[in-house]
Amino acid sequence: MKWLGIDYGTKRTGLAASDPEGRMAFPRCTLVMTTREAFFAKLLALMEQEGVEGVVVGMPLHTDGTPQLMTRQAMNFVERLKRRTELPVYWMEEVLSSYEAEDDLRAAGRTGPGIRSILDQQAAVRILQSFLDQPTDKRRRA
Repeated sequence: MKWLGIDYGTKRTGLAASDPEGRMAFPRCTLVMTTREAFFAKLLALMEQEGVEGVVVGMPLHTDGTPQLMTRQAMNFVERLKRRTELPVYWMEEVLSSYEAEDDLRAAGRTGPGIRSILDQQAAVRILQSFLDQPTDKRRRA
């Protein structure tokens, strides 16, 4: 099953896609928020183009597991997404995924001012890969 991973942000949203078997996550692209309708049009077109069968959205939490400001915004995003697609949507709790993604990129020698868009994609990779590595019975539907 092919999956799309989403690291939702109010300005930029990183996307990652799995291989068709749903075993490995790969960076796909970063969507920049202009208007809500334009954003969802691009997202839904990409989902169709990629042939994804399910969506995984990162649920940002504080390090102690409690919700933060972005948690509510991610939840609102998921509700809007679910009104626009019949695909199953799942949550993957994330803590510090952007920091870990930055470490990944630094280790790969990728630094500098243009790193922001690939940083969001790498965070989406981390979210999606964590989900793919999780036992099926532990996956949480949004």
